[in-house]
Amino acid sequence: MAHLKRRHLLTAAATIPWWRFGAARADSSVHYDVIVIGGGTAGIPCALFAALGGARVLLIEKSPALGGTLFWSTGQIAGAGTVFQKRLGISDTPQAHFDDCMRINEGTADPALTRLTVNHAGETINWLADHGFEVMDGHPVTGIGHDHFLTRRYQQGVDSGLSILNAFLPSLEEQIARGTITLLTGTAATDLTQDRTGAVTGVTATNTAGTRDYRGGRVVIAAGGCAANPRLFEELHGVPLYATTAYPTSLGDGLILGMSAGGAIVGGEKYASLPGLIPDGPRYPAQMFAWAPLNPAIRQPWEILVNARGERFVREDHPSVHQIERGIYRQPGHRHWAVFDAAMLEKSDPIIPGWSRDRLASEHLTHPMFYSAGSLRELAFKAGINPSVLAQNVADYNQQLSAGAPDPFGRAYRPHALSTPPFYGIAMQGWTLVSFAGLSVNGNLQVLDSQRRAVPNLFAIGEVIGAGATSGAAYTNGMLVTPAITFGRLLGSQLARV
Repeated sequence: MAHLKRRHLLTAAATIPWWRFGAARADSSVHYDVIVIGGGTAGIPCALFAALGGARVLLIEKSPALGGTLFWSTGQIAGAGTVFQKRLGISDTPQAHFDDCMRINEGTADPALTRLTVNHAGETINWLADHGFEVMDGHPVTGIGHDHFLTRRYQQGVDSGLSILNAFLPSLEEQIARGTITLLTGTAATDLTQDRTGAVTGVTATNTAGTRDYRGGRVVIAAGGCAANPRLFEELHGVPLYATTAYPTSLGDGLILGMSAGGAIVGGEKYASLPGLIPDGPRYPAQMFAWAPLNPAIRQPWEILVNARGERFVREDHPSVHQIERGIYRQPGHRHWAVFDAAMLEKSDPIIPGWSRDRLASEHLTHPMFYSAGSLRELAFKAGINPSVLAQNVADYNQQLSAGAPDPFGRAYRPHALSTPPFYGIAMQGWTLVSFAGLSVNGNLQVLDSQRRAVPNLFAIGEVIGAGATSGAAYTNGMLVTPAITFGRLLGSQLARV
């Protein structure tokens, strides 16, 4: 779930042509075989493969340009039996991929959708490779920022998400030029039309040319999630949107469209909290000011982590970052504080990548989420956590270290006692880039109602089906981008045959 920093967005977007088609008019008298709502990671391959299969396609995108989160994302994908594995002599199977995914997310992903992904992920990646997609040196790998696979099947393109987008663009432009795909950018899908039986018959869309109804045999919602919509996110997950880190257009339009046609929402309970976001202030939704990975595979921890009560709550050097994330998820408000002292600051690499020790030591002078004090009790008062409990937890930590006693959480890496003033604290927040709730779908990617009955002629792919569907209550390697592309390819080909 790694992502490009916001300052890279305009640079990335500048490498992609802003579509000359603009808010072009589609013919509202035409009956399209397939209408795809959303021109991003899932919608582009769906429209393309439907057109390649002979379907007449209308592709609707509310932004001025296609690409969606591929502008924002590192585009990390995973699959078995790829040309990139073959280059390195790596033997792999879809079953091994399936087993790895379900191990990492502890069986919380939808088994059928996970199986559909892994059975076709390799051929999807190979199609990208045939169309110019190239991976970073040394890839595939077992993992990057989250719990690793047992086999090297995880890769990132040399230009991150843009590597995927660039692989699709020539074929997509060719189909647009041929007239098999009609593209509407700068156009919002505002409603779904249905007949008396409830079958979806088309889309109402609005752009600068006005509002029109477009008829279609099959409608695919391939829009993003709702992780940029605080109200809807909290309503569907029961958790506030603590930080605004998602792609700005992820406002939940596709979710609302699906619900309007009778689709059910599932997966909100699978919400998983990423660690280490340092907000720009004590409010939410906040902006990301900085980020501490809290991943022992990246940096072994010198600090301790405590919750709002001043208690340690997790093994800070746990080899599974997923277990650290789950520990943070169980804390009040998903808040956590890194606490360290002057000796730890002097001897360790900074907890925030790219920062200097001097900056870490002085940031408390200007930023409300950084604290420093001459005693632990004073630090706790400043940070808003329980002073006596924090002091006792630190005393216990130091005593166990001095006596060579086992850490109660199983922590093995304990390089230094926490005893040298001044003491430092950094307030951090659990956060997410994605929404875990989404439209309920079956193995054919049909949208389901609350009784698990298919809404006729309506399908959904991409983040609109929720990260929880294929990633589970975890951040499973590649299990957002990979299923989005794979489901788009499979569904487009399937609908072309209907």
